[in-house]
Amino acid sequence: MFVSFGPGDAVLHSRLFMQEEVEYNLIHLVAQNGEALRIRTEENDLIFAHNAGHNSWLWLSPELAEERRRSLVRQLAEMLEDRGLPGVNGTPETGKLFADAYGKLTGKSYQVRMMMEAYHCPQVQMPHGISGKLQQAEPGDIPLIAGYLAGFVQDCFGTESAPEDHLGYAAAVTASGKLRLWIDRDQPVSMVNLAHQSARQARINEVYTPREFRKHGYASAAVAALCAELLSKGVTPMLYADAANPDSNKVYQSVGFKRTGSIVDLRFQ
Repeated sequence: MFVSFGPGDAVLHSRLFMQEEVEYNLIHLVAQNGEALRIRTEENDLIFAHNAGHNSWLWLSPELAEERRRSLVRQLAEMLEDRGLPGVNGTPETGKLFADAYGKLTGKSYQVRMMMEAYHCPQVQMPHGISGKLQQAEPGDIPLIAGYLAGFVQDCFGTESAPEDHLGYAAAVTASGKLRLWIDRDQPVSMVNLAHQSARQARINEVYTPREFRKHGYASAAVAALCAELLSKGVTPMLYADAANPDSNKVYQSVGFKRTGSIVDLRFQ
């Protein structure tokens, strides 16, 4: 039987979920939204979280027998048949299992938008010899950040956009105090964002260095400095990296990030 859950639900602190908590970190963020669809089983062996307009997240206990795994996914798909889900995120096996069940009911096909590697950083390795320092972004940096965001979207998704399209978000993330810039000789050369913090982890994203400043170690230094700050507060940094971008994966590994597993981003058509 399915029941609802919230951010303080014991299922999010259970032994089995915590084994894959890095991979499923975003479930914590969705759970904080009171308008989100948040479903779990009474046995705490399935968690489903969905914000309207975004991919849903599905976690299945690694100890589930195959027959129950398929039965639960089939029941969940039947419950969500009329929801018009845009896609699903989960481990490759779990994501495909749900996408197949949902597709049979709705007639929708699906494709892989991205394979993501989940990483956490239990101990940071600070790079040496990198000029500059990490600073919190200020209101005067908003136009520059908007340009960086346009470049980030282009690199990650192959989507062209104008810096002006990102001004609103750039202003919001700057006001939040979470976005940092690596400054070298009074020049911003890289950015890193603290996207979200849960009880045990802090998710880093939007790591970007303009092409003219790459190959100087700025991104490594920026990420490492933010990780050191988080670890000093007793919070473990984590992030998702595009599996198709070996350069970014190497950057994260070089400063102490350890891979914990893979997440697939599947989109329905």
